[in-house]
Amino acid sequence: MLKGKTVILGVSGSIAAYKIADLASKLSKLHCDVHVIMTKNATNFINPITFETLTNNKCLVDTFDRNFEYNVEHVALSKKADVVLVAPATANVIAKMAHGLADDMLTTTVLACDCKKIVAPAMNTQMLKNPITQDNLDILRHYGFEVIAPVKGMLACKDVGEGKLPDTEVLLDYILKEIAFEKDMEGVRVLVTAGATQEAMDPVRYITNHSTGKMGYAIARNAMLRGAKVTLVTGETSIEKPRFVDVIDVKSAQEMFEAVTNHAEEQDVIIKAAAVADYTPSYVSEDKIKKGDGEMSIPLERTRDILKYLGEHKRPNQFLCGFSMETKDLLENSRRKLVSKNVDMIVANNLNVSGAGFGVDTNVITMITPGKEVSLEIMSKDEVAEQILDEVMRQRTR
Repeated sequence: MLKGKTVILGVSGSIAAYKIADLASKLSKLHCDVHVIMTKNATNFINPITFETLTNNKCLVDTFDRNFEYNVEHVALSKKADVVLVAPATANVIAKMAHGLADDMLTTTVLACDCKKIVAPAMNTQMLKNPITQDNLDILRHYGFEVIAPVKGMLACKDVGEGKLPDTEVLLDYILKEIAFEKDMEGVRVLVTAGATQEAMDPVRYITNHSTGKMGYAIARNAMLRGAKVTLVTGETSIEKPRFVDVIDVKSAQEMFEAVTNHAEEQDVIIKAAAVADYTPSYVSEDKIKKGDGEMSIPLERTRDILKYLGEHKRPNQFLCGFSMETKDLLENSRRKLVSKNVDMIVANNLNVSGAGFGVDTNVITMITPGKEVSLEIMSKDEVAEQILDEVMRQRTR
């Protein structure tokens, strides 16, 4: 994913420095060229050899290191970098960067970089809340730095409060947001639905399906990484929600209908990946329905057809994509849906095909547009999401 990209990780003197070893490892596994620069104080918490082993690059500490390939290291490295992340960033390093001080390799390199710069503060709560530190963070924001908010928890001093460095997955997502993809969807407003709806029978039971939301979440995340402004309308799921998207949580099909239709008008692209119930109980019992000796029947009524409504109210230049899951006659039923729902594309998948459907990390799909069908081999849902959005963008520019 990050082949050909260069990331500088700046590590300053905080106990949280150990987390950056894991981050460096994750970036290297994504084929990123990772360069770590440490302050002298940071070496008291973690050895530079750790980073050199993980990245296969020399870890820089001394501005005047004479045993290195570059003549002017900070300038040469700053020209290569696609993004700089300073994490953990102590109050001292934040103050230096805010006021243009460059008295070590880290601050010198940051000052020389013209790429995106991200800062993740980590310190005692009182140091973080000190007006001086807050002013320095505001100065960095003024100069285009992105500041990752520290999280609340038990700190090294045993106090409980804000100041913890976020987990490496969070730090990685900030980097990926910047450099993982070209921003071919910048400015595009995208609404994605995902997950299963729940139709209550009584306070205890509900009718649902096996959807996990993985496909819709992957689409929302890929659109975000490509620069889109994403709104995710999601049913109940057990997976982590993608970062940097606007999330609207719903439960029932009616709630999803209302959330989608309330936001549809402003969207450029709508992708309906959610598994919405077709039927809902005609009434919801206020008390738990007791079992009896005989059979029980539950009267059901149709839910609102969200995709059909969107097709009927689609504004000019709005792109509408629906999903179709079948167990037989996949292409025939999906082609019919393309026309009857007045949509621009149907993503069809067959539940009976190995590696496709609910609860797995892969999918096998066919993308159907007027006059064109593209079938894909089995691939991860992240890869499928990328292919779907590639096709959406191609169709929008026709």
